[in-house]
Order: sequence, then structure tokens, then C-alpha cells
Amino acid sequence: MKNYTKLLFQRVVVVSLCILVQVAALALGVGVLSEYYRWLRIVLSVFAWLAVIVIVSNRTDPGYKIAWIIPILAFPVFGISFYLLFGGNRLSRRLKRRMHAVRQIHQDNLSQNLDVLRREAAISVDAALQSNYLASCACCPVYENTETTYYGCGEAAFGDMLAAIARAEKYIFLEYFIIHTGKMWDQMLALLRKKAAAGVDVRVIYDDFGCITTLPGRYYKKLEAIGIKACVFNPYIPILSSRLNNRDHRKFLIIDGEVGFTGGVNLADEYINVERRFGYWKDCVIRLRGEAVWSMTVMFLSMWAHIRGWNETVSFYKPPRPPRVSNMPHGYVQPFSDSPLDGEPVGDTVFFNLITKARQSLYIMTPYLVISDKMISALSVAAKNGVDIRIITPGIPDKKYVYAVTRAHYADLLAQGVQIYEFTPGFIHSKVFCVDGEYAVVGTVNFDFRSLYLHFEDGVWLFRADCIDQVAQDFEKTFPVCHRMTLAECRSWSLPRRLMGSILRLFSPLM
Repeated sequence: MKNYTKLLFQRVVVVSLCILVQVAALALGVGVLSEYYRWLRIVLSVFAWLAVIVIVSNRTDPGYKIAWIIPILAFPVFGISFYLLFGGNRLSRRLKRRMHAVRQIHQDNLSQNLDVLRREAAISVDAALQSNYLASCACCPVYENTETTYYGCGEAAFGDMLAAIARAEKYIFLEYFIIHTGKMWDQMLALLRKKAAAGVDVRVIYDDFGCITTLPGRYYKKLEAIGIKACVFNPYIPILSSRLNNRDHRKFLIIDGEVGFTGGVNLADEYINVERRFGYWKDCVIRLRGEAVWSMTVMFLSMWAHIRGWNETVSFYKPPRPPRVSNMPHGYVQPFSDSPLDGEPVGDTVFFNLITKARQSLYIMTPYLVISDKMISALSVAAKNGVDIRIITPGIPDKKYVYAVTRAHYADLLAQGVQIYEFTPGFIHSKVFCVDGEYAVVGTVNFDFRSLYLHFEDGVWLFRADCIDQVAQDFEKTFPVCHRMTLAECRSWSLPRRLMGSILRLFSPLM
């Protein structure tokens, strides 16, 4: 009985019930208005078609438009109401000011060294064009003097993350979607607490929705009580709002502006396979050491400013001299961030460009394959051109409805020559692209609508970087432990299963 009482009063339950009450009130309002059905139907039809015109005229993905148009025309009251609440990223004046401040921080502190861009262009015009896009549209420059190390699983990276924290002298910045008390976080927290007591500036950002079942409420207060500065991204409050859609899905561990980690790994035990939730949890981390870490530092500080609504001298945190790296060439390294509120789909553009640039091979790891017709067409054309395209998805899913949507895309892709592999030992949480053994992207961006259009994300774009061979080798080691899907297997699925997949796929942009 105590367990049920505890569950009932958990914050996630209370907040969700409050939101359901608001939905119920909306439904009750519809019932009351039904007495005036004839006039209501005329008015709703007018508003529904006006909403459709607005949606069609927006510069958004066609699949996203269709997913909204159907419920608006079929159920005008609910369709229009939910579109007004969740159908776009309309910004208040206050949020516009904050987003402008974030971009200004990037512009003031991140500038492209044109000599680097010219040297890259001398090797590959295609690579330089991609770098120029990220530098000009996302304020994310490309760097040369940066060593990179790729880890194909979370447990391989964890020891190096702890070692980097132990060496910190000035500051340690962490930004994670999920933090969960347990072996991983408890070990890290003990070290962070020790560093904070020694005078190191330790800061933590966590997403409130991501941590709603993994951390107690107002956990940031507990961190501040032990000397760690902390703030919460987008608190989960009991009000229907489009802001509920926008989460901070980024993962950063930054030490002294010289060493930075990112990738799919959150700070919870399943990410290092101490806890087994969905079989073996395969994830990835990339470590940067050198000049490119400054971009990560600015990204973190701009998010901190966005949440706190205050500004500080960001340049104070820049290392006084470039971090020492070996004199050998390290390729081109370009950390980037993606915001759902600036109208620029950075992650979507980077992925699309990688697909269209592929000449020999394109390997992808993603936990979710919920993609637009544009991406399906690009993958299909590349496969027809003879590019070896292989996509690895989970063998054991974490979310069954998203898994159903992922599998609903298989038949179309397989029919065009794209190869699909399911990771037999368990769940793939890695977000990795590898193209022609020359390009790669490692980061937090899933190959789905939510990551590409609704979340704050980050990644590292790489061209002939140190770790490209490590990324390619990870794919080669992973393929043999996967089940390769066939078109015959997909077509053998039952009709109800395929029909449900088609319906879910239709509304996948809203998931």
C-alpha cells in the first residue's frame, strides 16, 4: 500500500494528472457547445480550413504537415486546440530575447578561422561546404588542432571521464538529458563534490522531464548545498504548452575548456551496463582534446545563460593558450548544436548532406528510425547509385510504439537496396553516421523527428579526423552480431501488424 501511495504522489503522476484534467475540461467544453452543433460546425469548418492553410504555408516537413492536417479536419475542436498548443514553436517576447542572447553569445565568442577553411577546401570542396554551412548558419566553426577518441560503449568511456574530472583545475561543466542516482552518478558526484570543495567551478544542467523519474524534485538544491552550481532545463509543470515538446537532449562533460565528451551516453547505470534493462545497451562517446572544445564550452555557457536569464563574460573561460596537442595532422573537427527555436534544422541538414555526399558507403547507428520522405528518398537514391548503405537499429526496443514505427520504414528502404540490421544482443542507443571512411558524425541526434525538429541537440562533425577509423571499426564489429532484415521477412508480417505500422508511421512526426 505504501508503494502505491508513494507512486500516486510522485511529481510525474501529479503533473500528468493536472494536464489530463485540462484535456478533460476541453472535452467537457466541446460537449457543452454541442448544443449549438449546426452553427458550431460551420464555425469549426472555417477555422479548420484556415488552420490547414497556415500549416501548408509553413516551411516545415510535408509529413509533419499531413500529420496535423488529418486530425484538424477529422476532429476540428481537438485538432485545432492541440495544434495551437503543440503544433509550432511560437516564441514569447521574453523567449525571443533569450534566444537572441544565446545566438549573440555564439557570434561574439565563436568565429571561423578562414585559413582553416581554405586548407580544408584544398583537400575537399564538399567538406569545406559543409563546414561553411555550420560556421555561417549555426555559428559553429571547424578546427584542426583537436585530437579525437571514439568509444563504442559507455563502460569504455566512463573511466576516462572520471580521470578527466580528477585532473580538472578550473571548471567542470556537465549538461545531460538524464541523470539517475546509482553507481555511475554516485561515483561521478563524489568526485565532483571533492573538486567543488577544492575551488573548481562545477556546474550541472539537467533536463527536468528527462530526470522526472530518476531524480527527486528540486534536486538542484541538493547539488547547490554541496557546492555544485546547478539549474534545470524547462521544468515540467502542470500546464498544457508547446514548451513541453522542447527538451534539452544534449550531453556534455567539459573540463577546463581543453577536454570535452559528448555522445549518446547519459549518466545512468544502464549506459555502462551495470543495470540491464533491454539486454546489452550499446552506446557511444567521443572525446575531444584541443581547440574544438571551446565550441562545446560556449554551447554550455549559452544554455546556462538561457536558463538563468543572465549574462557573464564568456571569454573568461577560454584557455589562455591553445591546448597542447601533437604536431601530427588530426583532421577537421566541428562540434555543432541544434536549437528547435531558431528555424534552422541543423541536424537534419547535416544528415541529409552526408547522405547525398556518400560515394562508397554510408553506415548509420540509431535507436529510432522515424524519418521524413525526404530522408527516405535521399537514402533510396544513394542506394540506387550503388552506395553501400547499412542502418543498425535495436533488436530489443525501449519504446515499443516507436519500434513499430521504426520497423514500418523497413520495407520501403529494403526495396530500394538499403540494408537494415537489428542489434541482436539488445538496445542500440548510439547516434553515429560514417561515410566513405572519411566523414562521421557522433553526438546526441537521433534519426527521428523529435531530435531533428523539437529537441536541443549537439554533435561533432568529423572529416579525416583521428577517430574515423575507430568509428568504422565499431561498425565492422557490430554487423556480425546483428540480424540482417530481408524484404521477405517484412512482407511476412501479419496484416494487422503492417496496418498498425502504417497508421503509426502517418502520425510519426507528432510522436
